Amino acid sequence: MTHPTPVREAARLVAIEAARAYVANIRPIDLTNPGVLVGHLMASETLLMEIVAAHDKPTEATA
Repeated sequence: MTHPTPVREAARLVAIEAARAYVANIRPIDLTNPGVLVGHLMASETLLMEIVAAHDKPTEATA
């Protein structure tokens, strides 16, 4: 059973809006603090993985 198109489209929109909200709330970053840089990179990577997952076609195993 695959997800209906409206549900998949909603998941895509939620993932993209989460990334937009994250970017909109980024303030000037202290480039001398490696912990802050790593935190931003990890958060960005997670958001990108969610966007990719929302756009992937469901397989038989996940459907």
